[in-house]
Amino acid sequence: MPKYDRGRTDAVDIKDTQRSGGFPSDVTLGVSLNLDNMCSDIPQDTPHACRNKTPTPVTTPGRDYVRVFPMQLDHVSYAVKATELAVTVQRLGQLLGAAFVDGGRHPRFGTQNFILPLAGGTYIEVVSPLDHPSAELAPFRNAVYQRAEAGGGWMGWVVQVKDIEPMAERLGRPAVPGHRHRPDGTDITWKQIGLLDLIEDPQLPYFISWNDIKQHPSVGFTSPIKISEIKMSGNRERVAQYLGDSGEEFVDSVNLAWVEDDEPGIQSVTFQTTHGQVVID
Repeated sequence: MPKYDRGRTDAVDIKDTQRSGGFPSDVTLGVSLNLDNMCSDIPQDTPHACRNKTPTPVTTPGRDYVRVFPMQLDHVSYAVKATELAVTVQRLGQLLGAAFVDGGRHPRFGTQNFILPLAGGTYIEVVSPLDHPSAELAPFRNAVYQRAEAGGGWMGWVVQVKDIEPMAERLGRPAVPGHRHRPDGTDITWKQIGLLDLIEDPQLPYFISWNDIKQHPSVGFTSPIKISEIKMSGNRERVAQYLGDSGEEFVDSVNLAWVEDDEPGIQSVTFQTTHGQVVID
């Protein structure tokens, strides 16, 4: 993985995919699949994400939640160019045997994403940069852009914490608010910290704490797909130390497999699916 240059602010073209819609108001979910515009150039017989435009959420209003531990894997991020977002979502969906959903846009961070909910309260995010003058000032947008321009692939991993303030105190800086505007018009909100550390050293995660865990992208979906291994290059001790007091145990629980590579960061992620193991690098 290349080292990201936070100073670059090159713009890329993007196709607007937002459209109103979503699930009934009594379901705490509000995520709709919106691939019509983005998949217009893909053949109709293409399987999975660009063909199956209506995922079936499994919800029980008022009872859906994600179990929160002091620290757990929240999601993994895969960066691509805006012009390659639709075909990447289709390709990964085909490999995993499931359809991604349109997650919407991150106005503060200058990106948009599609997500695939997984077992265990985790998900995959396929993220691309927005093409807008104000978006070009966002460090995360530019990091996504740099990764995408270098060929695309795994951007990083995100750790969920129940209370982000102790993490902010340990790192010596405040957590920042984040939000994503979903296609149904609602916002999901959270606090996060450590993004700039990930940009500087892609083996490190950043941390997220959801303001309302019922808004977590995995809520309302059941999935047989789970992450079974993350191959990481870098230094195990460095990552464990960065994670804090429970770092050693957490590194073991996430099934990180350490491999040699010239650049630190995620080299591949292995998924257990209904049709066997799938490795995406």
